[in-house]
Amino acid sequence: MRCLLLLFAKGQDLVSWFGCDLFIILPMTRKLTLEQELQEMRDTLRHHEHLYYVEDSPEITDAQYDALMNKLKKLEEAHPELVTPDSPTQRVGGKPREGFVKTAHSRPMLSLDNAYNEEELRAWDQRVRAGLPASEKVRYVCELKLDGLSMALHYGPGAHGSSHLERGLTRGDGTIGEDVTTNVRTIRSVPLSVSATKLKDAGLPQSFEVRGEVVLPQAAFLKLNEEREAAGMTPAANPRNAAAGTIRTLEPNIVAQRRLDLYAYFLLQGGETLLPTHSGTLDALKTAGFRVNQHAKAVATIDEVIAFIAKAEPLRDSLGYEIDGVVIKVDATAQQRRLGFTGKAPRWAIAYKFAARAGITKLEDVLFQVGRTGKVTPVAALTPVLIGGTTVARATLHNADEIGRLGVRIGDFVSVERGGDVIPKIVEVVEDKAHPRGTVEIVFPESCPECGSELVKAEGEVDWRCVNAECPARLREELLHFAARGVMNIEGLGDAMVSQLLTAGYVKGIADLYELKKEQLLALERVGEKSAQALLDEIERSKGAPLVRVLFGLGIRFVGERTAQLLAAHFGSIDALMAATAEELEAVNEVGPRVAQAIAEFFAEPRNRALVERLRKEGLTFTAEKRVTTSTLEGLTFVLTGTLPNLTREVAKEKIESAGGRVSGSVSKKTSYVVAGEEAGSKLDKATSLGVPVLDEAGLLELLERPAGA
Repeated sequence: MRCLLLLFAKGQDLVSWFGCDLFIILPMTRKLTLEQELQEMRDTLRHHEHLYYVEDSPEITDAQYDALMNKLKKLEEAHPELVTPDSPTQRVGGKPREGFVKTAHSRPMLSLDNAYNEEELRAWDQRVRAGLPASEKVRYVCELKLDGLSMALHYGPGAHGSSHLERGLTRGDGTIGEDVTTNVRTIRSVPLSVSATKLKDAGLPQSFEVRGEVVLPQAAFLKLNEEREAAGMTPAANPRNAAAGTIRTLEPNIVAQRRLDLYAYFLLQGGETLLPTHSGTLDALKTAGFRVNQHAKAVATIDEVIAFIAKAEPLRDSLGYEIDGVVIKVDATAQQRRLGFTGKAPRWAIAYKFAARAGITKLEDVLFQVGRTGKVTPVAALTPVLIGGTTVARATLHNADEIGRLGVRIGDFVSVERGGDVIPKIVEVVEDKAHPRGTVEIVFPESCPECGSELVKAEGEVDWRCVNAECPARLREELLHFAARGVMNIEGLGDAMVSQLLTAGYVKGIADLYELKKEQLLALERVGEKSAQALLDEIERSKGAPLVRVLFGLGIRFVGERTAQLLAAHFGSIDALMAATAEELEAVNEVGPRVAQAIAEFFAEPRNRALVERLRKEGLTFTAEKRVTTSTLEGLTFVLTGTLPNLTREVAKEKIESAGGRVSGSVSKKTSYVVAGEEAGSKLDKATSLGVPVLDEAGLLELLERPAGA
């Protein structure tokens, strides 16, 4: 007897022979809703985007991808109510932004300390090991130092247990970044969503933060410059600047065309490192679908770090993107926490910078620029030369003494060196048959090239300065410095705007910024209603900047951000600072005689005091929380070792120094006390051998509470 077996199967599912003479396979189709169909199409497109833009291993042709994308677009256009924010069709969308909203980072995006040779790298390794218990092993992770711009991506809960991209922030000043989410969405290697399955495989929650580096590949950079030159525009200087300019472009369609890339390297949640190791973090990021640099490697010793660097440097010209060194990080998150941070950088990481790259070109002319402190700097105008992927057309000659030392003349061929963020500089004059000497001597001016005032040089200094406080060049630089991100952070007050304000005569000093009117701004070129109001809002917002920023913004000679912090904490108000004598200023940590003299001279100038009063009337912040100091521990030296129950090392150090004590990194016979916590290492052993008294946290706090001299 013959029988007929009808088997229903999905696709190419296998079936079994059950003794029947004939069987027919009928496809088993799943009845999908339109919403489910759209979701499957999106998942398929995301899968192929990841293969193409992250893994560099596409499975389908561009035409096949485009066909699927176009089908999805048509369905979404017909059913706009079913469009989701994380759909691949939504990478580029919306109108151009009027500006970027400033948003605080979950924790500061700090810079790294640098090492330039093996000796400095080994010294850092010793500091790391000295800061941890001797019994602990230290592993490092080496990564290529990408020459781009830092970015923070925030992901939050999405549909069906997934996560979706909520926000993308630039580094900004490290504390506050700019919301560039619309532009970040156009970067194809940035996942718009991470599925529940990938989150589970990577061990990630639905809410997390990814930090990484945005780079412009060299091929995209060359194409960009070809387009700029064809349009009669000045070529971009280097891929990093081009990437930074691109991510802050207000038109997302332009950003999408530039083909930026993002390499992820950190995972945070609530500002804290999410996973127990950095190597595990990189693995989790890759599992979750982020692009992670393939050259990262975990190593056990500093010798292995140095070997990694030796292999990494020759890769510079073959990677397809710019690198300028290697970043080394302590692998264990717990060790990172114990090592902590300095004022500006983590102690558990360092950037090894590759040697500068040089090129030979011709010195066409020398220009003399006047800075905000009046310093006149000679700048070499060069025949443009490509050095390490960057076109160099300007280089510093530092001062008149440097010109004499080099013996350089206009028309000379010179060796120009560029290293990382360092301004290009002339290293030497090249003289041979192919490079004949120039004939025009460089004459340093006797008067200011901007205002004509006589230049002066203080005894013992090498720089010539214009002392005219109303010199237009000084004022321009002062305004740009005052508005900079790390100072008062006034968005929109750049070169073009400052030049227009000065030319129109609307601004003759810093305080004039706070008296600008909208009608004045509207009278300037290419300034509309929205941009004028945005600038006024930025200026108004800057009134809330803390005292440290105001002090930094005043442009006092030798007073950078660190010194401004120390002054604000020590004196607590600008009035107390202005009234301080040179001796009182020198009592501030890290303030020496030259700095103290410069501060005293600045506030002794009546015009500077008048500026302070004008800014006071405008409502700027002139007070700060004063660091309370006592003499309880005066003359005593402390060494901290191990992990204290409640106090971090930074807090313990702050308490000791506020009480007049000193914190040292090594134990000697001159050490007064060693403060030891859990897992105290060799420092505790040395204290015991030398007979140095040892305190626990409770003992330190008790000592701090004693009256001075007790």
